Amino acid sequence: MSDVGRWTSNRGISAAVAAVLALSGCAPLVIGAVVAGTAVVATDRRSTGTQLDDKTMEVRIANELTTALRGNDIHISVNSYDRRVLLTGEVPSEAVKTEASAVAGRSKDVRVVSNELVVAPPSSFGDRTEDSALGARVRAAFVNTKEIAFNSVDIVTERRTVYLMGLVTQKEGDVAAHVASRVSGVKQVVKLFDVASADEVNSRRSGTASANPAAKPPSTEPAAPVTPATPPATPIR
Repeated sequence: MSDVGRWTSNRGISAAVAAVLALSGCAPLVIGAVVAGTAVVATDRRSTGTQLDDKTMEVRIANELTTALRGNDIHISVNSYDRRVLLTGEVPSEAVKTEASAVAGRSKDVRVVSNELVVAPPSSFGDRTEDSALGARVRAAFVNTKEIAFNSVDIVTERRTVYLMGLVTQKEGDVAAHVASRVSGVKQVVKLFDVASADEVNSRRSGTASANPAAKPPSTEPAAPVTPATPPATPIR
């Protein structure tokens, strides 16, 4: 059975999610694989309640996938940011990949599903360890980049592809993608941001915006391609 849980660290949130996990059973999936980031709840652009909802959603969907895909040789990581669910990992067929999307999409309160699963044998423990180390290097690069607000981007690393999630401005998203693409070992960068204006981001940070993303959703249009002076060799999409 695959390891369960590399979720963002906060004692209150982790304890609540652990309670959900204890009730629902151990799922052979990786839940909340936000690699190389320790969340500081006070600086996250989501409310504490939304962060808890996201972590609970990850556990629930992992268990729903386990039940629906029982008997298949799978490795699926489930991550959620503001009810946007990201599925990464390996499945045995396109049919299983499609079914995984359907299962996640039917789960309670899911806003959108980004299915980045690949048809391939499950990755090895060594591969996943390397992904964790790669994610740590990306996080370190972000910490040293003043244009990226601390704790504003979640990093998920799978098969040397870096997935970036969060509520960001256009500039923040472009800078984050460019910085990640320059980290040694990164094969590809995929942007899964909710893009908003600086005013919208600041209102969410200060808690003046609606806690319900459906009430006033930020733009989910993909950020424009990064065009640095020296284009990175790593593809960005």
